[in-house]
Amino acid sequence: MEVEVRELGNLEVAYIRRTGSYSEPQEHWGKLFNWALSNGLFPAQQAFIGISLDNPEVVEADRCRHDACVTIPEGFGKEKHPDIQYRTLDGGLYALHPFYDTPAKLNGAYQFMYGQWLPRSDYEADYARHSLEFNMNNPAEDPEGKCKVDLYVPIKRKVT
Repeated sequence: MEVEVRELGNLEVAYIRRTGSYSEPQEHWGKLFNWALSNGLFPAQQAFIGISLDNPEVVEADRCRHDACVTIPEGFGKEKHPDIQYRTLDGGLYALHPFYDTPAKLNGAYQFMYGQWLPRSDYEADYARHSLEFNMNNPAEDPEGKCKVDLYVPIKRKVT
């Protein structure tokens, strides 16, 4: 499986959080996408990023949190949108794993990265930052219903 190490800068995002099973419909994406489009935040210029905040193997499914995010440009009028949350995603070193399959199999990409690639690499997970799921398509518009995600896992060099 393909993995590339990349440096990312800090990313300023607007986001909507949802709590519930990752396998249930993710209606917060539709809300965020509609909000983004109505505020001139279009794909290509802006990135849509998912952040799964909890490990479903450790946290009960109905308590798993997920943030649907869109990058915002410098100078975006946040004060005009008090109903949306904002934050800065920390940049740094990330391992990029391109994923293209059904959304239900995305957890397998995480298992590969943390269970196979990281232990064999010169890196370890940086748990001070979150993994980032850059959404490159809309699975509802894909002919096979697959999602194309660039999975960025935060890493740091192993200390020997």
